[in-house]
Amino acid sequence: MSGDSLKIQTPLRFNKELLSLIKEKAKAEKRSLNNYIEYLLYKDVGNIPNNETIEAIKEARSNKNLEPIADLTSWLEEI
Repeated sequence: MSGDSLKIQTPLRFNKELLSLIKEKAKAEKRSLNNYIEYLLYKDVGNIPNNETIEAIKEARSNKNLEPIADLTSWLEEI
């Protein structure tokens, strides 16, 4: 089953001038209008961290259990 089979059609409304600009950008990127809008949405939504990432960010910001890395090369060899 291809990924396209999971797509659904949905009506959207855009400001006429905005739509014109989006079409120009899509053309410049050699993408279809649909593909360009989907790309932009994935780019934005893809930046939303999941719960595990949110917890890791909180832990890193709290400085708990963090050890300074004095020598990056040595540290990379250890992991």
